[in-house]
Amino acid sequence: MQKIPGNSVTETQVLIVGAGPVGLTMALDLGQRGVRCMLIERNETAIQLPKMERCNARTMEIYRRLGVAEKIRDAGLPREAPMDVFLATSMADAAIAHLPYPSVARAKAEIAARNDGQPLEPYQLISQYTLEPLLRSFAEALPNVTVRFGCELTEFVQDAGSVSASVRTGGGAKETIRAAYLVGCDGGSSTVRKQLGIPLQGEGNIRKLRQALFHCPELYGRIPMGKGRHYHIAEGPHFAFIILQDSTRHWTLHAGAASDAEMIELFRKSLAMPVAFDTLSVNEWTQHLLCAERYGEGRAFIAGDAAHLVIPTGGLGMNTGAGDAIDLSWKLAATLAGWGGPQLLASYERERRQIGLRNVAVSRAAMQGRLSWRAAYQPNVSECTSEGAATRAEMARRFDVEQRKVTEILGIEAGYRYIDSPAIWPEPGEGPDPNSPRYIPTSWPGARLPHVWLDDGTALHDHIGPGYTLLRLGGTRTDTGHLERAMRATGAPLDLLEVASDAARDIYGYDLLLLRPDLHVVWRGNQTPVDAGAVAAVVTGHGSPAKLEPSFLPTDTLGS
Repeated sequence: MQKIPGNSVTETQVLIVGAGPVGLTMALDLGQRGVRCMLIERNETAIQLPKMERCNARTMEIYRRLGVAEKIRDAGLPREAPMDVFLATSMADAAIAHLPYPSVARAKAEIAARNDGQPLEPYQLISQYTLEPLLRSFAEALPNVTVRFGCELTEFVQDAGSVSASVRTGGGAKETIRAAYLVGCDGGSSTVRKQLGIPLQGEGNIRKLRQALFHCPELYGRIPMGKGRHYHIAEGPHFAFIILQDSTRHWTLHAGAASDAEMIELFRKSLAMPVAFDTLSVNEWTQHLLCAERYGEGRAFIAGDAAHLVIPTGGLGMNTGAGDAIDLSWKLAATLAGWGGPQLLASYERERRQIGLRNVAVSRAAMQGRLSWRAAYQPNVSECTSEGAATRAEMARRFDVEQRKVTEILGIEAGYRYIDSPAIWPEPGEGPDPNSPRYIPTSWPGARLPHVWLDDGTALHDHIGPGYTLLRLGGTRTDTGHLERAMRATGAPLDLLEVASDAARDIYGYDLLLLRPDLHVVWRGNQTPVDAGAVAAVVTGHGSPAKLEPSFLPTDTLGS
């Protein structure tokens, strides 16, 4: 950051608006890439509400790349805690349905024991009020990142070379911050999105709910049905949804109660046992299923909840935003460094909006599934009668099917693939299903590189640097000098990595893979492409694949 003497204008390369997990993740990645950035947040302190409560597998891989994954796990739910999901008539009763899911420790042991391309990192339960201050501490430790709370964006203007943002501090003072680029990570009511005039499309204001946060330290050890993370209470009309927070001493309740007082009584009723608790907060929130029509304009972009709003069912809000942040941050760094072409930043919207739209649809399906099992409820659900048993059986049957749309969607979380991106070399054919909830490892261009253990027991992901990487697999002797020279001619950073592992070659299916900084595959083949210069131009944003002649296609894919 640079302050101009005698002027109230502060300069930086990237201005990030909003210091939630998405904005902080972007600042952390930009800072590690050597980009000067400023992160401003209108609130005086980090959020004190749980909001998001789980980082999924892909997000934890991102945090591993940033070097902070284990610190996040240290701050989150203890590694030995199971992640089970229950349906019951109260917290004191036996489960009607029980879906077991492994603890982080067990999931890590399972990952270590196999080498089949499944994601490297399991999920991590961590409340937003824990994650935000932690990410902030990481970002503030970087010399080229400035974090300012109590600093609100009021308006901005942009021209061909910069963005000038007017901000107001907590004391009412006004200031101008000038940056090469601006990114709005400022939530569902985004000032950046509104000023850009970008409409939201989809279903808004679906339903109002309340979220209550309770301190109830004895509950975790006293639940008869067992320890888990989600407890659905099968009592209409509210169907209380109780969620364990990372401390194991705090709990949230989501329900459509009419008042704050009713939320407290609903929690007490759902416990159905004498357990002391304190109510820390009750807040109203509204369900939306919306995606922005555009993800930016000129030098201003939006990410996270500013670009898409989902119902938390499925945990696709913050985690989708983390994917936005990592997609955009390296492209901003590349453009600022001078080697990123004009198509690179243009590819951000093309890549991430399709994921935003897909995840809105997945969230909708998960919500409808929840409504399905709730529709089987009858007032006799607690009765020791044949009718009551039949109601419980039907609810359990539907729950077993529909709840898996929430908790078993690894393909959605880590198996997404960017289709028709202008910065990814096209390959003939339709490719694998990008919307499958089941994760299937693939090296198809646009997909995230599957994890592989190498022969020395280390993860291939951990050997991949922050720039482009050309993987040479299975001992191939193919001369890749032409492609290497073409990539380096663009100015892009390129590492060459020889991987002798048979497992890697078997899973990826090709001798050569070209990866970009966010671990997505941009080209693959068994021979160097006919026109390596065209490939290099496309993947660094200097050319469009739609404008290339068929002769530019790699020889081993022609006619396939």
